[in-house]
Amino acid sequence: MRLTRVPLAVAAGALAPALLLSTPSFAAPVPSPTAVAAASDTGSPYEGMDIHDLRLAILRILADPDSGQRVTREANQLLDHGTAEEMRAWLETGHPLAQAEDDSVALFRILADPDSGQRVTQEIHELLDHGTAEERRAWLETGYRLAQFEDDSVAVFRILADPGISDALRAAAIAALEEYTPEALRHFLEVGRYEVDG
Repeated sequence: MRLTRVPLAVAAGALAPALLLSTPSFAAPVPSPTAVAAASDTGSPYEGMDIHDLRLAILRILADPDSGQRVTREANQLLDHGTAEEMRAWLETGHPLAQAEDDSVALFRILADPDSGQRVTQEIHELLDHGTAEERRAWLETGYRLAQFEDDSVAVFRILADPGISDALRAAAIAALEEYTPEALRHFLEVGRYEVDG
């Protein structure tokens, strides 16, 4: 039920303070030429990799600033103590599972943010109710930005609809709308509107 989601979201946020949420995406490992050849037979890009290549693949994932808490923890454990077989198994199946858990935490944290707008909230509820792991990942990579853009547009128009705003604030809001990019509207709402007089 949606009514129980907000407390869960707050708990998820408290349990995962290291999770970064800026349009998350994870880096795809680049296999060696021998691994590519093996992949044509096995269907796995990791099958032909030696331990050096497997470690590089995990390091690429670990270097991604959008890798969440569980992905980071499991990747570090493998780099410290993992065998080639364990690394290969994690890259094939463990990493997607860890990423799916981190993505769910990310969705709950966004949902718990009081600044999340109507479209963002609605789409997260739909993803939590019916979305697959792939759909949640795609939304965090691209859908979140688009939903936030729509919510930010509504917020800026609401500011403009206030008859009591100052001329400076009105001019700054109109300038942000004329540029009309997700970054411009977000910057205006987070920073620009507080920098103008009145």
